[in-house]
Amino acid sequence: MSETSSKAPDSPEVSAAKAALLAALDPIAQALVGVDLSDPPAARALIQERLPFDGPEVTKLRAAASAGAEAGWLLTRSAGEIRFGRPAKDLHGFSVDAVAMSGPGPRHRHPNGEIDLCFTTEGSAAFDGNPEGWVIYGPDSVHVPTVREGSMLILYFLPGGAIEFLG
Repeated sequence: MSETSSKAPDSPEVSAAKAALLAALDPIAQALVGVDLSDPPAARALIQERLPFDGPEVTKLRAAASAGAEAGWLLTRSAGEIRFGRPAKDLHGFSVDAVAMSGPGPRHRHPNGEIDLCFTTEGSAAFDGNPEGWVIYGPDSVHVPTVREGSMLILYFLPGGAIEFLG
């Protein structure tokens, strides 16, 4: 694992930026509590109603996550072309992972479902065929997460932190 930020990992600037990201994540995670993921289209509609992609909460989170990715402290690990980090291990019952990708990721299963907030960072990227925005996977769903036609920064909200990598 290498730190790519030019600032020390525990510098006051980085600590303040991490606190700003957590402050932006908190109301998002709180609004996701109790969403039934067993019907992904209905869950997406409810989440979009509560947290519009172009609304102030998501806009604030996008800015904080993008700043962390650009500064290098948010995405401190890598696997091939994918860079990732975990800004929150348990936030209102969700683990939150941040991932920058421009191709396929590892095949995995979502025992409790998965809520993805996808931000295009380059091109006209699509995540599993979806444009930037909210993407929902129901409980026990399996996929190979794939970004095509550009790059994305994706925030994965995992209920109970549950994920099973299938190789």
